[in-house]
Amino acid sequence: MTALPFHHPDRPAGEFRPLKALHHFRKLIADKEDTEQVFHIIAALRGRKFRKIASSFWHSEKGQRILASKQRLIDVLDDHDSIKKLPAGTVGRAYVDFMEREGLSAAGLEAEYAKFTDAGVRYEDGIDRYGDRLRDTHDMLHVLTGYGRDALGEQCVLAFTYAQNRNLGVGFIAYAGGFELKRRVARSAPIMKAVHEGYHIGNAAKNIVHEDIVELLKEPLADARKRLGISEPVAYRAAHEAMLSGGVDPYNLLAAPA
Repeated sequence: MTALPFHHPDRPAGEFRPLKALHHFRKLIADKEDTEQVFHIIAALRGRKFRKIASSFWHSEKGQRILASKQRLIDVLDDHDSIKKLPAGTVGRAYVDFMEREGLSAAGLEAEYAKFTDAGVRYEDGIDRYGDRLRDTHDMLHVLTGYGRDALGEQCVLAFTYAQNRNLGVGFIAYAGGFELKRRVARSAPIMKAVHEGYHIGNAAKNIVHEDIVELLKEPLADARKRLGISEPVAYRAAHEAMLSGGVDPYNLLAAPA
């Protein structure tokens, strides 16, 4: 068992501050590129269910083995040269293709998180380590679920994540963000249906954060989706079709009329 405590004694007992979350959500709406606000919202609305799921993994044999490892998940995911040696069609190859096409890196998301931790809110305990896995596997969820990096795709991935780990902050962003999207640019599209479908898919699937990510990268993508119980995002694709038929590019919503 690792000597790292699951709950640091200095960590506040109550982590449910809805007014603080609302304050940061308004900042996020004003500047959707301000990723730091996402971390503030997530931290402000961690609930008991999230802590229970995190604790269950932390105290399991598998969780202890993974969390006690000195190997950083970010280093594994950003080692594209090694991942490219995997066979075509694997999760790893699909992940690298996605990250390079989108110009992303796991370290880049960590850098955004570092802006948040400058405020002195990191406790280096099991809750933080579990949160790190949530952060570092976010972009892999796009690959596993089939959701793109368009605005709706991001909300659906967050709804999937909320279903799996019950962080109320993630759920708040998913549904509030979906509502803003529908209200502002896509009123005729089934936006909220797509977001809620993301929740149902995540609820039915195995918890990705609890997987051995190194081994998952080696699996054929189709086989991994089947094993993990990840179904097709039908409503999400229907929402895209509705937006396109209405003259709205789902990947360029800033160009759509308000």
